[in-house]
Amino acid sequence: MKKLFILLAALMIMVPQVVQADLVSFRVGYYIPRAESDLWATEFENMDFIKSDFQASVFSFAYEHFFTNEFSLVIGVEGYTKQKLGSYRDFISEEISGEVWAFDYGQGFPISHVLSVSSTPVQASLKIMPLGRRGKFLPYLGGGVGIYLWSVRLQGEMIDFSDAEIFYDPGIDEDVIGYYVYQTDAREENKIALGYHGFAGVMVPIGNRISIDAQFKYMLVKGNLSDAFQGFEPFDLTGYQIVIGINYWF
Repeated sequence: MKKLFILLAALMIMVPQVVQADLVSFRVGYYIPRAESDLWATEFENMDFIKSDFQASVFSFAYEHFFTNEFSLVIGVEGYTKQKLGSYRDFISEEISGEVWAFDYGQGFPISHVLSVSSTPVQASLKIMPLGRRGKFLPYLGGGVGIYLWSVRLQGEMIDFSDAEIFYDPGIDEDVIGYYVYQTDAREENKIALGYHGFAGVMVPIGNRISIDAQFKYMLVKGNLSDAFQGFEPFDLTGYQIVIGINYWF
């Protein structure tokens, strides 16, 4: 949220120097991430996370400048952030000789960590209103590009499946496999990615200068991961959102 306010302030300072806005919009929506890259898949496979855990409300702000009655430029900023505490589905932990090990059975303690994701895009869009901007029902569509300031972080306990030991369990009189559990704080913060988006919606005037707005937007973006998540493919930040808002016309 802090990043959103910083970018919003910068937008309010810079945009009026470039164009005189004909419309300003304030919107609230619900963001649904696609979450299909391998880091997401690893978390969903091992932890008790599900995709809907990372859906969240979003807020956006935009300036819009009309070149004609049907064609306009929109510059906006919005923010998404979500963090969730999850536990490994099939493992519990036990402390042995001062070290923590994970086992796939028993009555030990949950092994948990927090996954945090955020994305703050500044977007430029071209928008078309086929019926013009005068009337009681104003459908529109458009799309464009965005610069995404994003972060992902894993904080807490992780199982190292490459570090296994054999332990004897007198309770079942068998050898069992344990995996080393370590503390991590892996993060990629304030990364920048280029993304694309498309949208469609409708505005309905409710006064001389006010209209309400309903919109569906799809965003396509992936961010490259580096040392903190070495070996993973680009992180999927793609998703869609359903938005409602209010517009003030100049």
